Amino acid sequence: MLSDTSTATVRATLPAVGAAVGDIADLFYRKLFDAHPEFLRDLFNRGNQASGTQRRALAGSIAAFATHLVEHPGTRPDVMLGRIANKHASLGITAPQYAIVHTHLFAAITEVLGDAVTPEVAAAWDEVYWLMANALIAVEERLYAQRDVTAGDVWHEWTVTSRTEDTPDVATFTITPAEGTPAPAFRPGQYVSVQVELPDGARQIRQYSLTGAPGPGPRSFSVKRVRGTEGPEGEVSAHLHARLHAGGRLRVSAPYGDLVLDDSDAPLFLASAGIGCTPILSMLEHLAEAGHRAPVTVVHGDRSPADHALRARHGALAAGLPGGSSHFWYETPEPGHPAERTGRVDLGGLEVAPGTHAYLCGPLPFMRAVRSQLLDRGVAPADVHYEVFGPDLWLAQD
Repeated sequence: MLSDTSTATVRATLPAVGAAVGDIADLFYRKLFDAHPEFLRDLFNRGNQASGTQRRALAGSIAAFATHLVEHPGTRPDVMLGRIANKHASLGITAPQYAIVHTHLFAAITEVLGDAVTPEVAAAWDEVYWLMANALIAVEERLYAQRDVTAGDVWHEWTVTSRTEDTPDVATFTITPAEGTPAPAFRPGQYVSVQVELPDGARQIRQYSLTGAPGPGPRSFSVKRVRGTEGPEGEVSAHLHARLHAGGRLRVSAPYGDLVLDDSDAPLFLASAGIGCTPILSMLEHLAEAGHRAPVTVVHGDRSPADHALRARHGALAAGLPGGSSHFWYETPEPGHPAERTGRVDLGGLEVAPGTHAYLCGPLPFMRAVRSQLLDRGVAPADVHYEVFGPDLWLAQD
């Protein structure tokens, strides 16, 4: 809980800090990487840094956390904190790194805001930072303990046993632990971090959802190659597509992620777009094995049937559930595809059962549109869960 004195100071300065938080984030990262170039080389996503998405996500999370503290005293935005902590745990973030971030973040705040940063203002925002940092550290410690790993030591060697080309831009890799140990358990919807060494020596990390059921045996994940048509080319996805084949080795983290399927008999609504179908596939695999009998509505949007990764499995799993149905929208459909399923996803013609729990994964505009339609149909906001691939810009765009 933020102290009364700091609450008043943060409330008074929040407009000024909020207006400058983008500049603060930009300067913070420059200072951090100047002092610790290994963070940019081996920890942070260089593509997200180049595009500015990581800066916007940081700015949004800081502003959202501070706003929550002053508007809802005595509570914390645990959903936001849990999402960040799971990502951090998959990267192997440790408590001492928060002190490094503090040093460069407050140097940036002081430089951007200048004389406005009085001792009282500095103390109040220092309290905000450590409330957020210590909350994240505590959650991450629990996540590490649940995996029985030392804080930050989440990496193991895995061997690629097969590779399947699902579409021209999507490949699925099946992997097994190189040490011969059992694959760690995971919950439907979770992801792993994959670390690869690039030609320049950088050890870049990306997250990929696990696509199979969470039982014993090998694990699979799908990688969509990010081409440079709308931004920087994905250096890790390009590397994996070009160089990773059966027999190859990977450093893979323990599974993490907060978009997990609850054990419930509630009706389900599973909506995805593009490569966002991958965590949904894991959920469907689990539902099939568990014998789920309540209604399950599967919705997916894509550019075309040829671009829809794991399309046959996606539809077959939904059709195999007693109460399952699938509805696919394509911008460029094949001949015979229903006209009402052409273009963007529109839930107008679909039944949404009372008490539905919804899980969304895909581009942010898609998830915002689907969430709005679900709320209009009576789904409770608390029952709509989402996963963003890459930095979470939902808060940054609110």
